[in-house]
Amino acid sequence: MRNFLGFAAGLVFGIGLIISGMTDPAKVLNFLDILGPWDPSLAFVMGGASVTAFIGYRLIWRRERPVMGSQFDLPDSTAIDAPLLTGAAIFGMGWGLGGFCPGPAWTSLLIGSSGILIFLPAMLVGIVLAGFAKSSSSFASKGA
Repeated sequence: MRNFLGFAAGLVFGIGLIISGMTDPAKVLNFLDILGPWDPSLAFVMGGASVTAFIGYRLIWRRERPVMGSQFDLPDSTAIDAPLLTGAAIFGMGWGLGGFCPGPAWTSLLIGSSGILIFLPAMLVGIVLAGFAKSSSSFASKGA
């Protein structure tokens, strides 16, 4: 049942990405280019997502535990530190240069968007390199 619900949620998410235009890198880049041919339509997508998340979290936090789990999986740290800011900056640069972020990138692979065959492998290499960097830095800090 858990796998089915995960699949259903992913399917709804992917369909939403396609309908909203998030899988079209030109639309995303036009949203990010406020000094050029700016397209504000994705602001409505983000606004709708923010309202949905706000309401959803208010409903979920009333529960003692998730429907399909024994406990909520929350991050241990809420610190805004250098690794967080560096990761956010790299993510933003990748989004701005490629016009994709991870969810729309995978969805675009299925619909054959141009440039995805370059972006997706580069994204995966970046994820692997970030994992190595994180594990080597935590290893170095434990050894010191």
